[in-house]
Amino acid sequence: MSVGSHRKILLVDGHPDPDSGRLVHALCEAYAHGAAEAGHALRRIELATLAFPLIGSRAAWADGAPPQPIAAAQADIAWAEHLVFVYPLWLGDMPALLKGFLEQVARPGFAISGDPERPRRLLKGKSARIVVTMGMPAFVYRHFFGAHSVKSFERNILGFVGIRPLRAVFFGSVERSVRRRDRWLSRMRTLGQSGR
Repeated sequence: MSVGSHRKILLVDGHPDPDSGRLVHALCEAYAHGAAEAGHALRRIELATLAFPLIGSRAAWADGAPPQPIAAAQADIAWAEHLVFVYPLWLGDMPALLKGFLEQVARPGFAISGDPERPRRLLKGKSARIVVTMGMPAFVYRHFFGAHSVKSFERNILGFVGIRPLRAVFFGSVERSVRRRDRWLSRMRTLGQSGR
């Protein structure tokens, strides 16, 4: 991205709890403020406000029509050049609501197409950033656990549909590090300003 250029950004707030006191929501607000200050075009999806069913079969995923909130999300994804996913680490992975959302949006004909053995990636040309909050120290998740769930998200979901480059940010020990909250919010605002 050249200096002074503007991007079309989709910000996905993946916290299932709509409580405004959640750090994830504050991080999304900070990113959105930064993006607005820099003149980027920004759309938002807040998963806590969406109602959609989980997919229960391959037929429903491959042949079923997406429900209206998912079709709207697909339109936002198609519009965006850059995607930002912000969510808490729950039981070592993304919350089930975010996984269910990704299963809904990443359907054949939208995210992938062609032979199931060698699908074509339909979302090429888009980049993404993953921002994860967690109770454990971030270095423990990154180095001891190998950031396994984020690597899976990058490789098996985003990379599978053609989204790259991919970057990740981890905010750890969030319950014990209230003093660092302002620094984290400032970092998110800066990322929003940069469009990354």
